[in-house]
Amino acid sequence: MKIPLLDLKAQYGSIKSKVDNALMRVVESQYFVLSEEVASLEKEICAYCGVSGAAGVASGTDALILAMKALGIKEGDFVITSPFTFFATGEAISILGARPVFADIDPKTYNLDPAKTEEVIKDMDIETRLKVKAVIPVHLYGQCADMDAFGALNEEYGVKIIEDSAQAIGASYKGKKAGSFGDAGAFSFFPSKNLGAFGDGGMVLSNDEKVIERIMELRVHGSRQMYIHEEVGYNSRLDSLQAAILRIKLNELDAWLDRRRIIAEKYDAAFSGLDLVTPFVAESNKHTYHQYTIAYSERDALLRYLGKKGISSRVYYPVPLHLQPCYKDLGYSIGSFPLAEKAAEEVLSLPIYSELTDEKIEYIIQNVTDFVKS
Repeated sequence: MKIPLLDLKAQYGSIKSKVDNALMRVVESQYFVLSEEVASLEKEICAYCGVSGAAGVASGTDALILAMKALGIKEGDFVITSPFTFFATGEAISILGARPVFADIDPKTYNLDPAKTEEVIKDMDIETRLKVKAVIPVHLYGQCADMDAFGALNEEYGVKIIEDSAQAIGASYKGKKAGSFGDAGAFSFFPSKNLGAFGDGGMVLSNDEKVIERIMELRVHGSRQMYIHEEVGYNSRLDSLQAAILRIKLNELDAWLDRRRIIAEKYDAAFSGLDLVTPFVAESNKHTYHQYTIAYSERDALLRYLGKKGISSRVYYPVPLHLQPCYKDLGYSIGSFPLAEKAAEEVLSLPIYSELTDEKIEYIIQNVTDFVKS
């Protein structure tokens, strides 16, 4: 049996006629960039997430870059984030000429630990502390970080809070949706995301009207009026074809997330008692299981075994950001963030998607169980 980590063909098959009709609507309109399709998606995402403003951009990475730019992050500023995340989180900081500063993670949720974040700030001298302008908590694997605690950091130190919600659309913390807490929230619509386009795409959410207005200017070369440029901006526009697809998928999203939670419950029950760690869900959270990620001491051997059995699995992420070659000049080394490093050595994500059949779920469970017990 062959089981991919994600089956986008199966997902497309379940909504094919709706997607095809939406694509044809755009083709017939011949409006392909920042059209009514994009404006409608922005309004629908706002309603879904409970925010007042949204701006579609070209990718999740651009969403982070433009959110920071709109909030005044500039060259020489410090931005604290997690070392255990996809590279784009740190990359976006670096592209603006700011300096990524890392703090260790919560070993249960794998999210940036707000207490350790505060420790990093407190350990700085006053001059350096004044350079810290923002914190980017990452809602990793589809579970929100502790947003009350990060809100407290905003109040105590005046830092901007930018949610990296790339993996967490639909997730909630104390009843509020990811992307609605900070000064801005950044989403990715990369095809593998729970709400994925047929290419790249992203969106910034904010309850600050000025932030959204500035991003809408930045995304079109820093222009409000055609051929008049208030500042040097970017070419970062969500296109109409992607917006039309995302509008169809948004209507299906909650049902897809419910199915993911059912699959996660099956995994949790089956793996209970085994010598591995299943995903921890904080009481305040509603997890979306963008990834179902276990931790296991013999991770690499399990990954190879599952591959031989036709089961795709993947490590998100094998090298923490502070150990990436391009960040060697930041002064970190092995041992700087032991919890992130331990996670990188042990985590493994198993297939989880709404079209995964019960037969395939049982096959995955049986093979994981056989290997761990042996």
